[in-house]
Amino acid sequence: MTNLLGEFFGTAVLIVFGSGVVANVLLKKSKAEGAGWIVITAGWAFGVIMGVFCAIAAGAPQADLNPAVTLAKTLMGVYTVPHAVATMLAELAGAFTGAVIVWLAFLPHWEITEDQGAKLGIFCTGPAIRNYSANLLCEIIGTVILIVPIFAIFSKAVGGIAQGLGPYLVGILVWGIGLSLGGPTGYAINPARDLGPRLAHAVLPIPGKGGSDWSYAWVPIVGPFIGAIIAYFIGKTFGLI
Repeated sequence: MTNLLGEFFGTAVLIVFGSGVVANVLLKKSKAEGAGWIVITAGWAFGVIMGVFCAIAAGAPQADLNPAVTLAKTLMGVYTVPHAVATMLAELAGAFTGAVIVWLAFLPHWEITEDQGAKLGIFCTGPAIRNYSANLLCEIIGTVILIVPIFAIFSKAVGGIAQGLGPYLVGILVWGIGLSLGGPTGYAINPARDLGPRLAHAVLPIPGKGGSDWSYAWVPIVGPFIGAIIAYFIGKTFGLI
């Protein structure tokens, strides 16, 4: 149970930072309006760091915060299937909760922001060019480039890292993915990160919000899961796990 609470808590913190920085940059009359992509990628990276620390402190030593990572670890034997499913649901619930907190933090700004796409982009990802096969491939690649380096960071060959350093390294990794590969799809690389806030967008009373783009929603779910499976086999092939 503490593992599930930790995953819930850590993922909520991740989304408060991540969706929060997007809201800061996109919503009208925010003091950070127009700050740009580097600010957004940094905010997400810091969210990963703080989310992982919070998850571990709350009793989730794996601190996945991401069902794709959980799937890869299930293939490694870290989780049983029932435990993995419960962990993924906790991550999804945490992502939903984090998105609700962001909505509350920016309450006066939703009504004065006319751009429906900007409002949706605070909660979930969308493609720069809508091409489902290309978008899916980008999410697969991004997730592989997330999970394989995580395997490498914590591999025996690296020789172990100082206690408490791991979250910083993973945060830097996520920052790099955003800077290098984030442009085509907004780099979900995490099914819970996308689906939980998308559900929040669908149910919250956001003025003038428009639709939640459910026709695209499968891409940031299926892509990361496929990427996790590929990452597992790459990790096994190169002796990272």
